[in-house]
Amino acid sequence: MKADLIHSLIDSFEAHAQQTESGVLYWLARDIQHLLGYSEWRNFTAVISKAKTACEVSGHAILDHFVDVNKTIQMPKGAEKEVEEIMLSRYACYLIAQNGDPRKQEIAFAQTYFAIQSRRAELIEQRLLEAERISARKKLTSTEKELSQVIYEQTGGNQDFALIRSKGDHAIFGKSTQAMKAQWKVPDSRPLADFAPTIIT
Repeated sequence: MKADLIHSLIDSFEAHAQQTESGVLYWLARDIQHLLGYSEWRNFTAVISKAKTACEVSGHAILDHFVDVNKTIQMPKGAEKEVEEIMLSRYACYLIAQNGDPRKQEIAFAQTYFAIQSRRAELIEQRLLEAERISARKKLTSTEKELSQVIYEQTGGNQDFALIRSKGDHAIFGKSTQAMKAQWKVPDSRPLADFAPTIIT
């Protein structure tokens, strides 16, 4: 598939997005129909039906992603006609692409597009979680320094700090610090907290 066609399809898909008054993004099925290379509505509704089934099987409420509405279209000589339309969430568009005819170039593109978007979302989430973990670790380090200073002021040494930390690890995990290091494969020279999930640190 040529690069200019890929950019055109991406731009077309995103350009057809609309927004409800509450700020929720949606696409109209008749727009998506043409973007995915379906010339006839009845053929496209068969794909939508499969997508709805996939939505339900995956544990999502169909009405959260596929909303039936009516749309007025202009007819010859100024007449108007109401036709059935469906408001689709991004997830619904993804399911439609997954259930479309893969021989269609547009469907093949859409399947790849949504796969890449999903991966990007995973990477962003992963980076945010890592940033959150680092922030939590910095706070813990600061708190440990304060605690260490208080212990030093009260006892004249820091030998009790390791004991307090070990007791704390046992209270949280039900195991000693060394046992947790072995379980998480933490090097002896590194603190256990460097490898702990954010919710713990």
